[in-house]
Amino acid sequence: MLLRIVKYGDPVLETVAEPVTEFGTAELKQLVEDMFETMYANKGIGLAAPQVNLSKRLFVCDVSAGEDPGAKLALINPEILVKEGRQVGEEGCLSIPGFREDVARAYRIRVRAQNTDGEFFEMEAEDLKSRCIQHEYDHLNGILFLAHLSHLKRDLIRRKIRKLVKSGEWE
Repeated sequence: MLLRIVKYGDPVLETVAEPVTEFGTAELKQLVEDMFETMYANKGIGLAAPQVNLSKRLFVCDVSAGEDPGAKLALINPEILVKEGRQVGEEGCLSIPGFREDVARAYRIRVRAQNTDGEFFEMEAEDLKSRCIQHEYDHLNGILFLAHLSHLKRDLIRRKIRKLVKSGEWE
């Protein structure tokens, strides 16, 4: 089932999400599948629960954009343990459609999370996968990629969004 993605301006996007406490349920597994379906339908590579109006510490990502079934990741209650190196690359966000900017992130990370059954796992990621995980992890902490931009770029984007809101083009 496709879920509605909330846009910049919705308070859930700037709120720290609550931990997931119930695992192994049909509801949680369905939510993860619905999030993947929604992410793919919107041509994204990552989607966090706050973006579908759920204040839960959960996100999905697939840097293959659906091309490689083994690339699908669901991370619940994630924690980034290690960050190494630096990369700069263009990022966009399904909750801020139409805007893309270069963002600096760690090149390599180590993350600990839980799966839908509540089992803990650790993994390493680098390059685009690392960037995707860091971007979605920020969503769980109420941080949008705009926070990583200069004040000038951030203010320019906010002004453009305000104009879109005024004209009824930003719902």
